[in-house]
Amino acid sequence: MPQPSTGYIDQSARSNWMRLRTLVLVRWFAIAGQIVTLIIAQYLYELELALIPCATVIGMSVLTNLFALLVFPDNRRLSETETMFTLLFDTLQLSLLLAFTGGLSNPFALLILAPVAIAATVLPTRSTLLLAICAIGMITVVGLIHLPLDTATGNLMNMPDVFVFGFWVAIVTGIIFISVYTRRVTAEMTSMSEALLATQMALAREQKLTDLGGVVAATAHELGTPLATIKLTSAELMEEMEDSPELHADARLIHEQADRCRDILASMGRAGKDDLHLRVTPWSALVREAAEPHLERGKTVLFTFNNNDELDTNQPQTMRKPEVIHGLRNLVQNAVDFSNSNVHIDIGWDQTHVYVKICDDGRGFEPQILNRIGDPFVRSRKRNKLITDRPGYDGMGLGLFIAKTLLERSGAKLGFSNGIGSDDIGGAIVSVNWPRKKLVVDAPAFGKNELIEV
Repeated sequence: MPQPSTGYIDQSARSNWMRLRTLVLVRWFAIAGQIVTLIIAQYLYELELALIPCATVIGMSVLTNLFALLVFPDNRRLSETETMFTLLFDTLQLSLLLAFTGGLSNPFALLILAPVAIAATVLPTRSTLLLAICAIGMITVVGLIHLPLDTATGNLMNMPDVFVFGFWVAIVTGIIFISVYTRRVTAEMTSMSEALLATQMALAREQKLTDLGGVVAATAHELGTPLATIKLTSAELMEEMEDSPELHADARLIHEQADRCRDILASMGRAGKDDLHLRVTPWSALVREAAEPHLERGKTVLFTFNNNDELDTNQPQTMRKPEVIHGLRNLVQNAVDFSNSNVHIDIGWDQTHVYVKICDDGRGFEPQILNRIGDPFVRSRKRNKLITDRPGYDGMGLGLFIAKTLLERSGAKLGFSNGIGSDDIGGAIVSVNWPRKKLVVDAPAFGKNELIEV
């Protein structure tokens, strides 16, 4: 199955994470277990084993480990090909050892699943499939060609053919199941990890922008007073230096530059407040702020208040949470991208909830994936070829996942549906609903006005 990627963690990079030292350590444990098993079988159960061939096979693993320890550094990480051949070597070594110790009559034949499980966890599908095919081929040959187990009294310890065949079927089934199921589970976990990473990066970016806006607004406010002092002083100097043209010109220049600085700081302050407003803002203002970057993109975005009044003085005051702003912004972006001409944003609230519903007049969500919307790497709708692809995670099916994750983190419940036949606008409908206690604060947006004595 193809492995999606966000661009943050590439599948080929994941396959290079396996350290050589890890596989060497696992192999040492396997060698120790094989030696102990041979000793017990030979001397405790008095089985007649082909010790020389077995020792030769185990010696191959020992020499391979020593070579890896002496030649390669401790932090050596294997490529996909190197990891596959390392696991293939271990599969071959175990198969040879089984062939010298009874074939499928040996209960340790089940260990042939171990290299396949490791491959399914760390390697791409093609390498896992190749190793699984080789493992099936090797275990089949071992089942047909092997040395029987003999006791000291000369009795053969052969299982009935039906049990041998059943054991072979079980091993082959296990190899196929591990290859497919483990690979799929690992792929889903990787996809979710990458998607959550993209979500965290998006939230961090939004938080940094918010913090930056606050710093800008505070800086503009703090510099306002000394700049006014400079302006006042320069005006007084201009009056006193009217008899000196050069000095008067210098004072006028200071006065003009002070005006310029005032204008710059005023714009900076407005920009900071546009990002930050205040810590608390009316619910409708929060939604408008989230939608603002997409209002001038060639589509008509209409704000409606079907059951409420935007000018209502009792409108809920909500915290300006970055996750809420970014999540709503992604939903509006998706609606604008896929709409034909109009996007409707219905803003509302009642005694228990605040909500917003975003509708567009596009094609709507694809029916077959309607129940999967919000999963990572699921593209909810087919794009118009005339629309250029969005950069970053948005073009990879992560936009709605990030929006859904961020909004649910803030306490919202989301619903996705199509309005065809049930809504005048048609197209896609996304509803977002919060309990008031999750988003609304009791404090007013603005503090109490105080009398300032001059």
